[in-house]
Amino acid sequence: MKENRFLGFLLLCLSSVFAQVKGKVVDENNQPIPYVNIWVENENVSTTSDVDGHFTLNINEEKTLLFTSLGFEKKKLKSSLVSIVQLVPSTYELSEVAIVNKKETKRKEIGLTENSIHQAFENGPKFDAKFFPYKPIYKKTKYIKRVAIFTENALEEAFVKIHFYAINTDGLPGEELLKKDYIATVKKGSKKSWHDLSDLNLVFPQEGLFVAVERLFIEKNKLEKTVIANEPNKTKTQRTYYPLPFYSFVEGLYTYTFLGGKWIKEVKRDSNGNAVKTSVFEPAIHLLLTN
Repeated sequence: MKENRFLGFLLLCLSSVFAQVKGKVVDENNQPIPYVNIWVENENVSTTSDVDGHFTLNINEEKTLLFTSLGFEKKKLKSSLVSIVQLVPSTYELSEVAIVNKKETKRKEIGLTENSIHQAFENGPKFDAKFFPYKPIYKKTKYIKRVAIFTENALEEAFVKIHFYAINTDGLPGEELLKKDYIATVKKGSKKSWHDLSDLNLVFPQEGLFVAVERLFIEKNKLEKTVIANEPNKTKTQRTYYPLPFYSFVEGLYTYTFLGGKWIKEVKRDSNGNAVKTSVFEPAIHLLLTN
């Protein structure tokens, strides 16, 4: 009898350690919100709501979860209170309607690196931004017509979210330049794919901008396969969410990483505390500008 009680107590402890949090994200009309970014605050643990707003997250104890989606205000909740998460729409001041007279007679591709060395790797839920500084010559081609991303994809097609950010006062990615999520479809293979932004009338900011590719941890992006485990005669299930973004190995001062629900600027410093250039991995992203 004592053994049975001990076994029951042990199972109860294990169930609390490996808790699975499930929930649904909806708007004020109880309509599902897809592709919501859901982070465990200050940790490298994240997931994404699917097209029906549902999500699942494995955590070992009660945590604070951060919900973010373009067009909605950020929300923080304890993980025990997320069965239904209602997000409130953001309020924007209506700006004057601008008449856009694009000629598209000039084109300029930017973001190319001196070397062509690219590498794709599993980076977990965190993602990185590439900074595009402004140059006076861009005045002649101020519209962002297309964005190119380099990815590795083992599925017939997978989906990513592409972000465009203005610069914050602290030099980090700040306000998003788009008002709605930009979801891009990526085909199978290791390739460079262009995505059209013509209808967005996105102007290159004179302060420069950041561009980032965010992986979506949804069923449509998941590939599972059985592989050999470390133990003899044992196998395990390997799960990968595609596509994997490619990175370029470049010389730079900073890397810009979104982790735990916030942006972090990482830098290498010398013995005097001064920032020094070093070889860093930067997302492989190009932009095509036009007039």
